[in-house]
Amino acid sequence: MTVTTETAAAETTGQTVLSARNLVKHFPVRSKGVLRRKIGDVHAVCDVSLDLNEGETLALVGESGCGKSTTARLLLGLIPVTSGTVSYNGTELTSLSRNQMRPYRAELQIVFQDPFASMDPRMTIFEIIAEPLRVHGLFANGGRQRVRDLMSVVGLNPEHVNRYPHEFSGGQRQRIGIARALALNPKVLVLDEPVSALDVSIQAGVINLLEDLQEELGLSYLFVSHDLSVVRHIADRVAVMYLGRIVETGTVSEIFAGASHPYTQSLISAVPLPDPRKERSRKRILLTGDVPSPVTPPSGCRFRTRCPKFANELTEEQQKSCIEEIPALSADRDGPTTSACHFAAPVKLL
Repeated sequence: MTVTTETAAAETTGQTVLSARNLVKHFPVRSKGVLRRKIGDVHAVCDVSLDLNEGETLALVGESGCGKSTTARLLLGLIPVTSGTVSYNGTELTSLSRNQMRPYRAELQIVFQDPFASMDPRMTIFEIIAEPLRVHGLFANGGRQRVRDLMSVVGLNPEHVNRYPHEFSGGQRQRIGIARALALNPKVLVLDEPVSALDVSIQAGVINLLEDLQEELGLSYLFVSHDLSVVRHIADRVAVMYLGRIVETGTVSEIFAGASHPYTQSLISAVPLPDPRKERSRKRILLTGDVPSPVTPPSGCRFRTRCPKFANELTEEQQKSCIEEIPALSADRDGPTTSACHFAAPVKLL
């Protein structure tokens, strides 16, 4: 039984608001010189399917360079897809023109990893938060008060709207980015590593703010992150990504109770534990070698070149299947999750 992440989503209540099917994104690699001929492709995203349900948080996790942020931008139509479809409340977005897509921009917003880089340093905070309202022609209808209200919603002093981005701390700038994203009353927020650049104490404040906003406003989050400690706290479901493909999905409790894919197991084994005794005695799964190039990804299972199970536990015949066959996401395993591994087996690591 081959499934995608919508299988795990079926266990949650709520309507699917954002859906992706078989997303593929290849970036051309060109030669140097005047002619700059195409000599290959970067396989950034390969056959990714996701469902985001109303009022839930879906975490997309993996190492840097695995395609998480590219997937997020494909979902929002910020970059064109090579193939595949994205639908919002039943409307396919990938076939829409720029003008046709404009009404949906208000309902699909993004918060970037680096809030300072996403803000014009020459604009005041008032101008930054008001910009979406002006672009969509909504500022004249109470826009000035809307900006001040949003400052209060994200825990900032409305009297500071005339300051510039450099006058705020990193955590405060991230709150400003959230306020800007909320200006048009969106239904879906894509959070691209929203706390990775912040100190741990500041991270907690931003995460708590996001949880409160979700409860109050009924938002749906796609939370892109490499930090499973944060994901465990905020997410409802998890999709684990490696070298452009989804390798495992499940609820947070399922993933942390018994991940089946060796890559997910290695990520969980790196999550620090607060108890020193448990931290010293726990099982660690260390990966060897470098991540393969997305220009020439391995055949079959893309993780096999770093997989400890492939190197130490499988027979030659079993290894052959990993080399030749791409493992499909399948729930027909012994574990609780949906994983893309020919020889998946759940392991409890925490």
